[in-house]
Amino acid sequence: MEYTYLGRTGLQVSRVCLGTLNLGVRASDEESHAILDTALDRGVNFVDTANQYGWQKHKGYTEEFLGGWFAQGGGRREKVVLGTKVFNPMSDWPNDSGLSARHIIASCEDSLRRMGTDWIDLFQMHHIDRHAPWEEVWQAMETLTRQGKVRYVGSSNFAGWHIAEAQETAARRHFLGIVSEQSVYNLVTRHIELELIPAAQRYGVGVLAWSPLHGGLLSGALRKLAEGTAMKTAQGRAAQALEVHRDAVAAYEKLCDGLGADPAEVGLAWVMGRPGITAPVIGPRSLDQLDGAFKAMELTLPDEVLAELDRLFPPIGNGGPGPEAWAW
Repeated sequence: MEYTYLGRTGLQVSRVCLGTLNLGVRASDEESHAILDTALDRGVNFVDTANQYGWQKHKGYTEEFLGGWFAQGGGRREKVVLGTKVFNPMSDWPNDSGLSARHIIASCEDSLRRMGTDWIDLFQMHHIDRHAPWEEVWQAMETLTRQGKVRYVGSSNFAGWHIAEAQETAARRHFLGIVSEQSVYNLVTRHIELELIPAAQRYGVGVLAWSPLHGGLLSGALRKLAEGTAMKTAQGRAAQALEVHRDAVAAYEKLCDGLGADPAEVGLAWVMGRPGITAPVIGPRSLDQLDGAFKAMELTLPDEVLAELDRLFPPIGNGGPGPEAWAW
């Protein structure tokens, strides 16, 4: 397993982050425990969840599921860099969502209880809260870090200027601020290359890529649809994107066949090789899908393949950062 530092911190995390969205929900309990154990055995030390995950059963279910796994012992909790999130509504009550100091602290306490742990390694803001000033947000996060309940703070779905604003406010308070940002990023969705990634690199923020296969679109969608084995590919984000990118996806799958590699492995390898990316957040529903992520780590894409991928899925702004003001 390869490890890298999380942003500008001294914390080392695996180059693959295990997302838990499907565990105990789309994957059986037995399969989910096998995925967690196998990932840990193979060196994956980075696990990501959110307080709202598992809403198909009830909000907070996934954290409870992880708590049951940690309770099995064997150093599971001690070995894992554990990330969870706060922002989304956990009930219909007005103060049970957002990034108010009240909700941040209450949500942390609830997550700790559900997961049966004393600390959260990476407490991530799931979305920007346009009503909560940064002074309030950082006051709450400082309280939690002083109490030892949170080690680091991250963000998710932020814009580049949100990162800059947050970090400048944190610096004035002599606080570490954000150490990671989790954004949607894959061959089809590349907008973070313009502003977010340059801002993150400037401020020493690691970038975690969620939906690195665009909901299954880049995992052999057309083949699976033809075989009748499509699950996520036939719905949601992937199904909508397929209507627009069908020709590109067909050419992509043909390119992968020529490489002798599974499309999911190629898509993950591309994300892992991108500048500024700490790790993709994978969400396997089976051990086979988990194994594909390990194969992707061993796959090096030749320059001519990278060029062809850029042709099939053109980067916004030709792959460079967003334009800056002219300096004379």
